[in-house]
Amino acid sequence: MTPPASTGTAKRDAALVAAIETARQAAVEEAGAGMVGDHTGVVMEDERLATHTFACLNPAYVGWMWAVTLTRVSRSKHITVNEVVLLSGPDAIVAPEWLPWSERLRPGDLGPGDVLPAAPDDPRLIAGLTGEDDLESVASQSPLHPGEWEIGLGRIRVLSPLGRDDASDRWVSGDFGPLAPMARQASAECSTCGFMLPMGGPLGQSFAVCANEISPADGHVVALTFGCGAHSEVEAEVEVRPAAAQDEIGWDPLELGHS
Repeated sequence: MTPPASTGTAKRDAALVAAIETARQAAVEEAGAGMVGDHTGVVMEDERLATHTFACLNPAYVGWMWAVTLTRVSRSKHITVNEVVLLSGPDAIVAPEWLPWSERLRPGDLGPGDVLPAAPDDPRLIAGLTGEDDLESVASQSPLHPGEWEIGLGRIRVLSPLGRDDASDRWVSGDFGPLAPMARQASAECSTCGFMLPMGGPLGQSFAVCANEISPADGHVVALTFGCGAHSEVEAEVEVRPAAAQDEIGWDPLELGHS
């Protein structure tokens, strides 16, 4: 059997390239005879250092290969097995690239007891007002008023313009935005609904909170251009019943227009 040509850049070593059976035996000792398939190639890794590869027959590792690295000392024909490892091939099923836990989370993943701290440099946040002790309005320990929350008093960080834009884009394109299927079929928008609770701040110009328990948006932030069938001013269609007609004998209800 002629060994496949080496694809490495190091000088070809005829003894190492020809040592297919030595490499196969090392793979068999590591994995078992039934798990080592055909020889698939050899690569010169460095001077007098070659790696032979064999197909892996383990059904749990389809597309993987056994890699056996051989070496020898200068002017010696004695082949030494350096290592035997299982490597993924181009068609192997491998785990996706690792991501930190904080980056793997998706909306809805956070559960009771979970903690996800915001990064110190989170672009969605900027520093709130400082020097609160110098402001008469917060000199006492009484709770802050909503107007003071709005300008950032009592909070170390507040939403940045980028954070507001992200939230706005997310809400507009979400289930309670103007492009939602329910909004497309609604006869009126939330901006004219009596169940709409206004929001303060810049986002209050485009969003509000729904307070209608019948609406699917109850308790959610909705775009003012959203709408649903539970609008406060929607009027039910009045059912028109056919009038009754009197015949010559008695009062039998006859539908007008029918004989």
